[in-house]
Amino acid sequence: MNVELGKRNRLKVLKETPPGLFLEGGELGEILLPRRYVTGGMEVGDTLDVFLYRDSEDRPVATTEEPYAYVGEFGIFEVVGFTPNVGAFLDWGLSKDLLLPLREQAHRVRVGEWIVAAVVLDAVSHRIVASSKLSRHLNRTEPTYQEGQAVRFLLAERTPLGFKAIVENTHWGLLYSNETPGEWEIGQWVDGFVRLVRPDGKIDLCLDPAGYERVGGLTLQIIAALKGAGGRMAFNDKSSPESIRATFSTSKKAFKQALGALLKDGRIRFADSGIELIED
Repeated sequence: MNVELGKRNRLKVLKETPPGLFLEGGELGEILLPRRYVTGGMEVGDTLDVFLYRDSEDRPVATTEEPYAYVGEFGIFEVVGFTPNVGAFLDWGLSKDLLLPLREQAHRVRVGEWIVAAVVLDAVSHRIVASSKLSRHLNRTEPTYQEGQAVRFLLAERTPLGFKAIVENTHWGLLYSNETPGEWEIGQWVDGFVRLVRPDGKIDLCLDPAGYERVGGLTLQIIAALKGAGGRMAFNDKSSPESIRATFSTSKKAFKQALGALLKDGRIRFADSGIELIED
């Protein structure tokens, strides 16, 4: 029976006691689901979906709460406490806060600060802790992504070129500033695409799929939006990147390419500071 700390597990209820339900935990032994998480529909013999971590006495314990990130994942967390010579404590969605040990801090953090961190299983204590030393918890093998592949990434650091991002919880990537709406912030998860995997293993990211697939899908989206708006919209190649992103979920560059394709095909025309549908 494979039971993992820091992950969700499906465990069988073995018995009910005043403290709560005891679940079958394989090599971890019986695991308590405290009474405060027990609902009326839970009975002996049921299989429950629970998250496992260790309590303050180092015992495995279950909860029905959902953390912001599992072991092996990255997220953004608020610093909610600090203990000298120990570390900071982060709100990660559970009633028990997550320890960010001093040795795992890329810089000394302050209460009220929001930071990007990895959730890891400490090799010595076997407790779940956080680490803001991001690079040491990323995959060092060569990435195998393909150009145009859809990926999800976390905006982790600002750079002069744009955002360093953690791609699929595994590798560093870079989203250039000309691809990024101005209102985006550190800690956002973004759905995008791989633009290029460089020979040195670095990943360039973008917000639109490459080539004809991007333009073709976007032209259909624009036509549908025009039909829904009665054949005319106040958008053209001079519209702001922010308004284009908000309406069409794409970059201004891709939007202009799609407009060009529609103009060439005779599907639209520019009219009154906008675009107009040409009926078939």
